[in-house]
Amino acid sequence: MAHDTRETMIIIGGGLGGLSTGCYAQMNGYRTRIFEMHEIPGGCCTAWERGDFTFDCCISWLLGSGPGNEMHQIWLELGALQGKEIRHFDVFNVVRGRDGRAVYFYSDPDRLEAHLIGLSPADTRLIREFCDGLRKFRRALAAYPFLTPVGLMGRLERWRMLASFLPHFNVIRKSISVLMTDYSARFRDPLLREAFNFVLYEKHPAFPVLPYYFQLAAHADLSAGVPEGGSLGLATSIEGRYRRLGGDITYNAKVEEILVEDDRAIGVRLSDGSEHFADIVVSACDGHTTMTRFLKGRYLNAEYERLYTRTIREPGMVFPGYFCLFLGLRSDFPGGDPCTTHLLDEEEAAGLIGIRHPSINVQFRSTHYPELSPPGTTVVYATYFCDIEPWRALSVGPEQTSRMRKGEERHTLQVKRGRDYYQAKRRVKDALVDILDRRHPGIADAVSLRDISTPLTQVRYTGNYDGTVLGWQPFVESGETLEKLVKKHGPGLPGLENFYMSGVWATTGGLIRAAAAGRHVMQFVCRDDGRPFTATVDLTAPPPTHRVIPVPERG
Repeated sequence: MAHDTRETMIIIGGGLGGLSTGCYAQMNGYRTRIFEMHEIPGGCCTAWERGDFTFDCCISWLLGSGPGNEMHQIWLELGALQGKEIRHFDVFNVVRGRDGRAVYFYSDPDRLEAHLIGLSPADTRLIREFCDGLRKFRRALAAYPFLTPVGLMGRLERWRMLASFLPHFNVIRKSISVLMTDYSARFRDPLLREAFNFVLYEKHPAFPVLPYYFQLAAHADLSAGVPEGGSLGLATSIEGRYRRLGGDITYNAKVEEILVEDDRAIGVRLSDGSEHFADIVVSACDGHTTMTRFLKGRYLNAEYERLYTRTIREPGMVFPGYFCLFLGLRSDFPGGDPCTTHLLDEEEAAGLIGIRHPSINVQFRSTHYPELSPPGTTVVYATYFCDIEPWRALSVGPEQTSRMRKGEERHTLQVKRGRDYYQAKRRVKDALVDILDRRHPGIADAVSLRDISTPLTQVRYTGNYDGTVLGWQPFVESGETLEKLVKKHGPGLPGLENFYMSGVWATTGGLIRAAAAGRHVMQFVCRDDGRPFTATVDLTAPPPTHRVIPVPERG
């Protein structure tokens, strides 16, 4: 049913999904207000200052950071990249085995093929097959649709999309039908057999070959670099675009309930008891919180009820959280690669609480963002996929709380978790520093500052379910069910009018997906209101520039 009187919108959450939704809503004539419980924009796309260092915990690569695909247009519409330098490394990731041997995953298929054959001539046939698939997939990347949700495509538009994919049908069909765990098991060389599972930094047991091709192809096309200013800089740029479009954002504002009247969302109630009303409510925050707390479990039909109360609790249905260690070093470490996944032995992994797979990803982060630390210093960023339950077992008290500071209610302040929790954090920190020091001698003595976060830290700052950063997993029941429901019902809930979902919980993971979700939800809103959807590129700053940084192979 078309609406002709809806003009105002409340958006819950000031992460990329909420900011994107606000930008596109303002472009289409809606008056919007974002409520964000933190003091800064960005949600999971963030950074923080410690002394002279800025610790950036999000963007290691940004899909769509270069032209030639629909992803790039979204970032330009949001004003995310204009006026910035985009840095590209010629190696996507390095995977180092337990014996010190290294696989350099060049995104250029010719360089990758030569490097891999040099490591394992016995695997030449399989290496050439993989790299040939990557070459073919690079040509398919421009055909991937991001600007319009499939559920809103007309018959002619769908036929055009399918026709654009026809030349690439075989490589897409083959790469989506084989799990990388199965594909990699075909290599004879034991390092290659393991390393291919860690191309995307961590191991993703449910991923087929396709997302590996997708990331490497985008990287090879200079469309998966890192933007000057880092993660918080990206979020702040989009917030600036939102404000220039006339949007309003309120920080330190925690939503407790979505107000409903006659099966219509009419506004929100905040933690301070105040109520705010609008014609449309969009939730761009944690999906589980939205469904089970803000809406008290109402409007979950059988499919949504299963997704949010049962499927979400099954192993592998949402991305895990991270354990993160930042080190600010008082000296340069020129021997550190921008990004390396180190495969660990059993003894090393045993000291890392909650670790999913025996590996850590280590980034010499000041190579990505030299402007975020003083000259002559280094930032090291070490992470691993981490289950939240072992940390919950060590913690006491609430996972998140609100209290007054300087006369203002704050919602992301530190909470007391108990001695066992803090001792465990120190043990893992010491274990990680020891692992790093053995691979890069001198790191331990050069540490000036350190900071640590667990999945519970993520819960405190964002409220995300089990500390996940990316939300639903693709290629499994949860992600596939969500996609079917959005195609069927749109990004809302059956039986509840004037309500929509945005951000990573309305799609399946990643910053470009969160940003695209804001565009998509507004296309649904405009359709429901009988308005033509419009979007424009931000012209207030010049286009981004690009720089390629070579990564030397090290023994």
